[in-house]
Amino acid sequence: MYRAIAANKRNTVFIILLFVIIIGLLGLFADFYFGGGYTIFIGTLIGATIYTLVQYFAAGSQALGLAGAHPITKADNPRLYRIVENLAITEGLPMPRVYVIDDPAPNAFATGRDPKHASVAATTGLLELMNDRELAGVMAHEIGHVKNYDIRVSTIVFGLVVAVGFIADMLFRMAFWGGSRNNNGNPIMLVLGLAAMVIAPLVAAVVQAAVSRQREYLADATGALTTRDPEALASALQKLGDYAQPMRRQNSTMAHLYISDPMKPGVMDRMFATHPPIAERVKRLIENSTRF
Repeated sequence: MYRAIAANKRNTVFIILLFVIIIGLLGLFADFYFGGGYTIFIGTLIGATIYTLVQYFAAGSQALGLAGAHPITKADNPRLYRIVENLAITEGLPMPRVYVIDDPAPNAFATGRDPKHASVAATTGLLELMNDRELAGVMAHEIGHVKNYDIRVSTIVFGLVVAVGFIADMLFRMAFWGGSRNNNGNPIMLVLGLAAMVIAPLVAAVVQAAVSRQREYLADATGALTTRDPEALASALQKLGDYAQPMRRQNSTMAHLYISDPMKPGVMDRMFATHPPIAERVKRLIENSTRF
């Protein structure tokens, strides 16, 4: 467990560097294609560095805003607040901020840069669907993300996936309508450029998915250890699978934050799935129930 937490801290640095490299390569291509003389490359790297620093502190709030989450107090929803409070006390963690999302789709997520600046959110659909044991299992899973520093990795990935997509889209439009001073009329360069602009977001999506899948297994195990009730989390996951529906406010860049995939299933969603199969997660919890 502690090795996984240390790995998450290292992965944060690795992921930031990887995304900055991807962004820098997009800027380098833009200079080569549009004749910028490294101006775009340098500007893109400086912008990406500043953006990364901003995202480190602001991505959690952005994710909550995109999800339409609103903060609650104990008086607003005593059931949810007390469950989160008890779990935080059990794990010896600071009390995270608690949010509710008005959405019938059952789901939840955690975000923030560290346990001192963490937030957890649950949908109204989740609160209606789960009994107290199952809700405690789901929120223990989210507290597990906080404890394991998954939230830092996931939040940074969220912000940088947005950046890669924005830059790639901007260069894609420039390639079609902006022309090129150095390579005007060169179809090979246009094809290579367009390929790079398409591949970059795909690479970002692969990194996003790879980071999320193993983190979900780890958070399941951490949540089960916290509650000493793996059957409750397994039951909650089974319900999430049985009653799954897409969120009203879908956003692929933050899909990996949720306990269950919030997107409408499709071919591309399955190829770049940010979550391991529910059935496999339930199976692991049941098979290892005696160890928790």
